[in-house]
Amino acid sequence: MKEIIFLNGKFIVPQKALVSALSYGFLYGWGVFETMRASNGRIVYLNEHLHRLQSSCRNIGLKLPYSFSKAKTIINKAVSKNEFSDNYVKLACWKSGTNTDFMLIAREYIPLAEDIYKKGFSILSSNFTQNENSFLTRVKSTNRLLQELAYQQAKEKGFDEAILLNCRGHICEATRSNIFFVKNEKLFTPSLKCGCLPGITRKVVFDLAKKEKITLKEGNFTLKELQQADEVFLTNSLMGIMPVSSVNKKDIRLNHSNGLARYFIKKYKLLINNGN
Repeated sequence: MKEIIFLNGKFIVPQKALVSALSYGFLYGWGVFETMRASNGRIVYLNEHLHRLQSSCRNIGLKLPYSFSKAKTIINKAVSKNEFSDNYVKLACWKSGTNTDFMLIAREYIPLAEDIYKKGFSILSSNFTQNENSFLTRVKSTNRLLQELAYQQAKEKGFDEAILLNCRGHICEATRSNIFFVKNEKLFTPSLKCGCLPGITRKVVFDLAKKEKITLKEGNFTLKELQQADEVFLTNSLMGIMPVSSVNKKDIRLNHSNGLARYFIKKYKLLINNGN
């Protein structure tokens, strides 16, 4: 798989993408990142990702090495170097001595098959908990041990994704996505106070719901409420909007024609294809 890598001011081949073993980013996970999708050569919600990257940097005492304008130029150049119509693009910044290292990786992104969206994800509630009082919930940190352990646990048990509860036992988020559920044609999602990351696609769903006058409530919700939902779906920047077919092996109804999940999938695809 062809990879385009930009590290600290220049494009380099993967074999030369080396970082110091003494880097605070390597030793302590002192870094932040963003994962984006480029569709037909255009980065989806680029401004929103850059603003969140800058905010994450500030929250952990790093300075984004490039202006937004310069960062956009680097990103667009990386995508143009790849011949693929869909690209996975990752930006990462981390502390290295007194400096902030900056890296970009661009490679082909193969969208999930339509059959997967029709089938939906099976999700498992993890026994790992998210501390909703930690300031790191506002940061897309490279220190993702909690999420990776929960995800690995779910995959080993045959599930597609894991959801994290917070210290109060309320639903927080999935390891790679935000979570929504539908009950009586109303939309619900954990509030940011529950410890979830303010996802880019999460905000897109908020905007679509407001535009279509769909009732949306943020709050504290239990696993039982999730399992009793009419629909459940996940959101992130790569897969977009993914229906959920079961929670802890409790089946969730998949409405293939007129459910809210299908509606948001359709609208999100239009935004991606026509420009956001």
